[in-house]
Amino acid sequence: MKLGFIGCGNMAKAIIGGILRHGIASPNEVTASAPHAETREKAAKEFGINTTPSNCEAAKADIVFLAVKPQFYEPVIREIRDVITPTQLIVSIAPGKSIQTITDWFSKPVKLIRTMPNTPAMVGEGVTALCPADTVTQDELNQVIRLFEACGTAEVMPERLIDGVVAVSGSSPAYIFMIIEAMADGAVRDGIPRAQAYRLAAQSVLGSAKMVLETGRHPGELKDMVCSPAGTTIEAVAAMERCGLRSAILEGMEACSRKTRGM
Repeated sequence: MKLGFIGCGNMAKAIIGGILRHGIASPNEVTASAPHAETREKAAKEFGINTTPSNCEAAKADIVFLAVKPQFYEPVIREIRDVITPTQLIVSIAPGKSIQTITDWFSKPVKLIRTMPNTPAMVGEGVTALCPADTVTQDELNQVIRLFEACGTAEVMPERLIDGVVAVSGSSPAYIFMIIEAMADGAVRDGIPRAQAYRLAAQSVLGSAKMVLETGRHPGELKDMVCSPAGTTIEAVAAMERCGLRSAILEGMEACSRKTRGM
């Protein structure tokens, strides 16, 4: 199975790394394109993959990942569309670019799967939403799911929900990093050294997320387990609620979805 990556930024490298770690493809089966020689050299050195300055060369693969920024999608697609065949799978990872829009840029039917991964894929803990076009078979979708499961988990959903996925998982690592940073700042204010503060905060977020996933309990129930009557935790929760913690998160997610829909 030959894989082509048009673009070799952080997300492309996260996906490539997961695929190679799990042995789904070998380095000589992967080709990535990038305009800058330094980017290509780094990718070749890190993964042992083939690199090229030619997007058309990278597009000569069984599965082609469009791993460039959203504003470059149209010119890149117009550049490669003549070398794309009816049997190839095309995987998009750009927010705001619908299946119909991408298909129109190709000016012909293509086997397209729209996806929305996130950056924790870099450490094998990403989550990717996938939405296949009608031209994609179940076996072909399963192939791409397997690739993304090499760097985390994968969820198939209808395209009408993809904009919401950007807000809840695609962009949300940034929110969590802000929360970890704020928690660490609070710990430093209490006298805990900065490095320890980051470790304590990050591990607490990791452990809490794992409890949600592994226990299957409602997050509110898990929160209540920590909040003893007249205790320290409920005091903290009350203070955060007065400052509008949940409202701020909801407003931020709505702003994210709104921006995505306008892209």
